[in-house]
Amino acid sequence: MKTKRAFKYRFYPTPEQESLLAQTFGCVRFVYNTILAWRVEAYRSEQKRIGYAAASAQLTALKKTPERAFLNEVSSVPLQQCLRHQQKAFQAFFEKRASYPAFKSKKQRQSAEFTASAFQYRGGQLFLAKCKEPLPIRWTKQRETLPSTPSTVTVTRDTAGRYFVSLLCEVEAQPLPVSPQTTGIDLGLKALFVTAEGERIDNPRHTAKYAARLAKAQRALCRKQRGSKNRAKARQKVARLHAKIADTRLDGLHQLSRRLIDENQVVCVESLAVKNLIRNRALSKSIADAGWGELVRQLEYKAAWAGRQLVRLDRWFPSSKRCSCCGHTLASLPLKVRDWTCPACATEHDRDLNAAVNIKAAGLAVLALGENVSGIGRVPLS
Repeated sequence: MKTKRAFKYRFYPTPEQESLLAQTFGCVRFVYNTILAWRVEAYRSEQKRIGYAAASAQLTALKKTPERAFLNEVSSVPLQQCLRHQQKAFQAFFEKRASYPAFKSKKQRQSAEFTASAFQYRGGQLFLAKCKEPLPIRWTKQRETLPSTPSTVTVTRDTAGRYFVSLLCEVEAQPLPVSPQTTGIDLGLKALFVTAEGERIDNPRHTAKYAARLAKAQRALCRKQRGSKNRAKARQKVARLHAKIADTRLDGLHQLSRRLIDENQVVCVESLAVKNLIRNRALSKSIADAGWGELVRQLEYKAAWAGRQLVRLDRWFPSSKRCSCCGHTLASLPLKVRDWTCPACATEHDRDLNAAVNIKAAGLAVLALGENVSGIGRVPLS
């Protein structure tokens, strides 16, 4: 079975490439914001909804005006692609899967997407449109050559000033051998997750490790005059610290998700409404730092690649309140209670371990009954 996979690498552009990319990012941002403002105004004044075709025609008209001639100095493909992304953002909004499309800021992450007509990949080197030299990509030893010719290339510059290129390739999926092992995991804050077999993975709390350095850098940033070069340098220091925290967290989650998928044929997890939980002011910082949503997302696509099964139970399933021995369910169980005794069978339970055992049992029961055999989906259980 063939699937799409993106291979991401860091590269260090030459001064000429950096200038071209900065101009491309600026044009992409300008087109996105200009067309978005035009669509918003058209709906407010005339109650008219603008689609991709009309937005593309408006872009063509913009490029013909003398004051917008700079749009012709960069490749036209990223400009068209940003309009496609904007259309997808509106579609997600109307389907109530995302918030209303927001304007792009120069201070945030910048990106430009190139399709096959705007780049060339030959001899293990990548050439972008209007760029004479190949991108100086730091290829890893395992990926000196891509498995296939990329279909799209996305160039990004993060807030820390680092450049990355993501190449979308078609690869042949290689399922792992069938494993007799199955598990259920209960996500938490004291421990990142607890497995049904009793293994506890401690929460690394990456943000707390850099809290002092981050606070010092942010205080220095606040003292700098707005618009000055010193303020820009201070902002870079803060951005680099945030990038360090994010990279460390992501690397840890990748290692954990890979181990769970490699060792288990079936992984059962509980679906959590992270966006709702993060509204708790007392726990929002800890929840965001744990990365529950990212962990489940990685488990989902890695399970599909490896031929494994991921079962996601409904978030209302009483995994913590139900006794894993007799099935008795408590009326309530406050979060501060970490150990409890079942009033029906007198079994002493660790809250997290009991929840993991229940999640595993419920997920395997669903598979045994023939439901959700594809392995990925939400399973409501009472």
